[in-house]
Amino acid sequence: MEFKYQYYGTTSVSDTAASQSFSFAPDLLRPPTRFDGTLKRDGLAYLQVREGLSALHDVVVSDMRTRGRDKSAYRQWLAEHESQLLAGFMADTGKAEERAKEIRAELKTIYASKSKALAPFYKAQKQYFDWLYQNNRDLWYVLDPVITVHPDRLLFEAFSQDESSYCSVSIQHAAFEHAGEMQCGTTNIDYSASLYEEFQKIRNYKDTRLQLDPSGFDVQTGDDPGLREEKIDLPDSWLRGFLQVSSAMALPATVIDLHAMDLFNICAQLRGQREKHGPRSMRFELRPNAAPVIVFEPWEKRLVTKRSQVVGEPLTYGKTIRMWGRRRLLTLERLISQATRVRVHLLGTGMPSFWVIDMGLVTVTLGLSGWSANDWAASARFHLLAPQADVKDADIKAVGDNLQSRWQATAQELATATGLSSAQVHTAMTSWMHAGRAVYDLSAERYAWRELLREPLTADQVLVPASPEEEAALALIREHKVPMPSLDYAEGHTRIRGKIARGNDAKRYFETQLELNADEQMTDATCTCNHFQQHRLYQGPCQHIVALRLMAQPELDANRTHAKHAAQTASDKTTTSQGETA
Repeated sequence: MEFKYQYYGTTSVSDTAASQSFSFAPDLLRPPTRFDGTLKRDGLAYLQVREGLSALHDVVVSDMRTRGRDKSAYRQWLAEHESQLLAGFMADTGKAEERAKEIRAELKTIYASKSKALAPFYKAQKQYFDWLYQNNRDLWYVLDPVITVHPDRLLFEAFSQDESSYCSVSIQHAAFEHAGEMQCGTTNIDYSASLYEEFQKIRNYKDTRLQLDPSGFDVQTGDDPGLREEKIDLPDSWLRGFLQVSSAMALPATVIDLHAMDLFNICAQLRGQREKHGPRSMRFELRPNAAPVIVFEPWEKRLVTKRSQVVGEPLTYGKTIRMWGRRRLLTLERLISQATRVRVHLLGTGMPSFWVIDMGLVTVTLGLSGWSANDWAASARFHLLAPQADVKDADIKAVGDNLQSRWQATAQELATATGLSSAQVHTAMTSWMHAGRAVYDLSAERYAWRELLREPLTADQVLVPASPEEEAALALIREHKVPMPSLDYAEGHTRIRGKIARGNDAKRYFETQLELNADEQMTDATCTCNHFQQHRLYQGPCQHIVALRLMAQPELDANRTHAKHAAQTASDKTTTSQGETA
């Protein structure tokens, strides 16, 4: 997908002995977004902003894809000698062999002349790329970060080059002494790699000003020399990655309140010892009424986090969660000294994890895919784990309009404002997040309006490539291979069980089970099919889990409506009784 950006000038930095000013150039093709503030010098705001933006930069430039040996030279040699090898293979005795020798001699002369002629070009090309990397790294980075101005914060978001890590930096307006106009909205900013070096110069003895330069919005003509346009062929994976991150953040997770020193110990272990063979996971062993234990494989070194604890519902049974790609956590190393709270959101073994570092006025959220080679867009289908309540298009629009008017709100606030249930609100917000127009704020546990792109996404852009599990699940339902499941309600959770026929064999079944919380979000699922046995939920639910969930949804909706009606009736009786008493 090709997207067009228009900037007036470039992002600039003015640095003197007494002050420093960052003037970001916003995309003029988007609605005007303005911000102008000076960091407070009497506190730690300057330090938190510096470290947070530096961590964002570390994620933007990180690339942990495995690179094998460079075989380009071999492939070039093979292409040049393919005819010789073929001639040698096909050559027979007599004249064919003599002709092959003549051809080889002739080709050798031709390739020698070619190499001699192109040698200066290849040398100059290598020197150019070496110079470019050292002197103008901006051309090595394609995607500009997304910045959103909310009524109470600035939000920076970006992806790593390998698209396996997501980072957001939230800066509260309380960190600034506002000196200018503010206009909420989302925009892309012209971001240069040299900004990282300028961020390192932020000090409390300087006045540091951050400004989304509004002057470009006043330009009325395209003839202005400062006006420039950029066309970027945006990878589909980058877009789908952003959408899957938003869906994953809103899912139920096991949350650990991790002490900052425990995070330091994790980074120290990763720095001090490097594995030479597998397994390479970091294992969380969680037991009821016990401190979480982190085990580093393959050494089986145990870190007992006595000052950390699992928050939320107490554990009733032990569980073990493994995560891979653990060296990506070193991005958080320089934030430890300022961290006031560290929260780890674990979705499950091989599933994404989110590390939320709260420093007071600045919060950094690092989202990691299941492992380094598994980027967010490759095969993730986390939106299928979200609530699937029955909501009408009008309800979805009402929820979106309400959130857009207030910019940020919890699910309960949206439910109260629209008259919908929490499950219906979550379903509606999944649609908005999957359209790139909203994001879930883990630190505050609320939804926030954020227009990822200038124009709303189409269905083709959102669903490419389509999920084969969704299509297969719908096919199973149309072919009447999914019987009505059984639903068990207990302690705010719903357990759904069912048996789905294996192909045309009526005597063999896949046994499928899933659990939902009070908001109808999937918290766990199992299936005996081959897809689940191989991938678990790493790539989203299998077709049988999706089909069972869709079949159970009408009964879930009916029970929710009945419960709502019963609660309203009880409330009316209470009101009538109080009136008669008065």
